[in-house]
Amino acid sequence: MRGRLLVPQAAVEKIRRIIDEQGLRPGDQLPPQRELAERLSISRASLREALSALETLGMIRIEVGRGVFLTDGKPPDPVAAWRFADLYSPREVYEARLALEPHAAQLAAIALPDAALDTLSGTLVRMRAAFEVHDFAQAGVEDSKFHHLIVEGCGNRMVLDLFRTVDAVVTELQTLPFAQEDRIWETLEEHERILKALQTRDGARAAQAMSDHITGAAGRLGILLGAGRAAEPVAGSSL
Repeated sequence: MRGRLLVPQAAVEKIRRIIDEQGLRPGDQLPPQRELAERLSISRASLREALSALETLGMIRIEVGRGVFLTDGKPPDPVAAWRFADLYSPREVYEARLALEPHAAQLAAIALPDAALDTLSGTLVRMRAAFEVHDFAQAGVEDSKFHHLIVEGCGNRMVLDLFRTVDAVVTELQTLPFAQEDRIWETLEEHERILKALQTRDGARAAQAMSDHITGAAGRLGILLGAGRAAEPVAGSSL
C-alpha cells in the first residue's frame, strides 16, 4: 500500500511482538505510549489507532491517566466498545462500505496484477492460521490488508482517497465481528469467494461476493443492512 494506510496494522503486529518478547501476562502494563511510539517509529496518532484495535479485540485495557494493561483476551461487547460512536454508528459505516467496496472489487477484478492476487491469497493463508489459534489481532491485520489491497489495486484514485479518509474507522469495524467466535469461519469463507472471483477476473461476481461479505459481517453484529434504518438515529442529528 502507498502512504500510511497500513501503519496502525503494522504497529499492532509489533506491539504483540513486544508483549511476547517481554513475556507479559494479563494485568501487566505495557510501556508508556511515548516510549512505545518511539520504539515503533510511528506517530502517537497511529499508535492510538493500533491500541484501540487491540482494545476492541479484548487484548488490552486502556486506563486514562494510568496506562495500558493486558487483559485475558476475552472480547468485550463489540458494539459497546465502538470508539467512533460520536461520529458514526456501525450501521452507517457498513452502509458506506456497501456503497464503495463492491465497486472497488469490480474494478480490481480487471486492474489487479497477478502478483497482487498472490499477495491477497497470502493474507487469507495467514488469516486461516490466525483463526486456528484464536489470534484475532493477527486475523484483523490480515483482514485489513486484504481489503486495502483491493481498494489500492482498483485503479481509481478517488475511490482510494475516499477510503483513506475513513481508514481508521473501517479498520476498527473489521475487527468487531470477530467477537462472535462461533462464526469466524464465515468471514474466511466470504473472503475466499471474493478472491476466487478476482482470480477469474469476474467483476460482477467479485462485486457480489464483496457485497455478501459486508452484509454478512454486519449481520454477525445483529445489523441487517437495508432493514430497520429509521430506528437508529444519525450521530449528531437533532431529529
